[in-house]
Amino acid sequence: MPEPKRSSLLCPNCRKLISADEPRCPYCGTSRPAAIWHNNALTRGLGREDTLVNWVIFLNVGMFILALLLNPAGTRVSFNPLTVLAPSDLSLLRLGATGTIPIDRLHRWWSLLTANYLHGGILHIVFNMMAFRQLAPFVIREFGPYRMISLFTLSGVGGFLVSYLAGVALTIGASAAVCGLIGAALFYGKNRGGTYGQAVYKQVSGWVVGLFVFGLLVPGINNWGHGGGLVCGALLAYLLGYRERRPETLFHKSLAGICAALTVLSLGWAVIGAVFLRFAG
Repeated sequence: MPEPKRSSLLCPNCRKLISADEPRCPYCGTSRPAAIWHNNALTRGLGREDTLVNWVIFLNVGMFILALLLNPAGTRVSFNPLTVLAPSDLSLLRLGATGTIPIDRLHRWWSLLTANYLHGGILHIVFNMMAFRQLAPFVIREFGPYRMISLFTLSGVGGFLVSYLAGVALTIGASAAVCGLIGAALFYGKNRGGTYGQAVYKQVSGWVVGLFVFGLLVPGINNWGHGGGLVCGALLAYLLGYRERRPETLFHKSLAGICAALTVLSLGWAVIGAVFLRFAG
């Protein structure tokens, strides 16, 4: 009697080919790799680094366009490249800019999340998204997609919390979260060591130096947010680990799910409130 054929699949965690009836991945130890919670449209999408990166970029671009449309009369159009196509402060405040004004006066603690997806001009969003596109694929490869979500989200919140405690009145931008990815990459290179780790550490250190010089030379940069995001990213990388030391677990996936859900809920709340105020007024 012929032996029944055994189907195979890619482990949802380490992406190695295994038998579909394995109770546990023999490579990384993931429990029940064939289970539906490991294999659905969402998790398959997260397994592709370009999909996750594009989602974050599309969300940032969408919020930037919405900020322009909510108050077109207040949009600043100038010959200054740093302020060309800049949404009005009112639009940004309504959509979830953070700082002492939104938090102390309006009690908008959720703005620590939403401010990560708002930008003050076309060059602001272009520079941040270019940096994100360069860093995110590396972080996804070395930490995994779920840890990348947590690193990006929590570093942004941590960076803006530091800037709030430092007294920054109004601030926006993905740069605090992007600095968190830089901090995570910095920790990875230093902790991993070896030729590859040293190369990563050296290259990312150049980013840190450039970021520091840029913050000193260009006015209006939230250096508190950048520094806070950098430190938070390194600390989170230490706490969460990276793939070579620890595969992504249910904890990592749950934390990423909480971060994603809170982000969507906060942005949804901000958009609904901003649209209501725009047309009610």
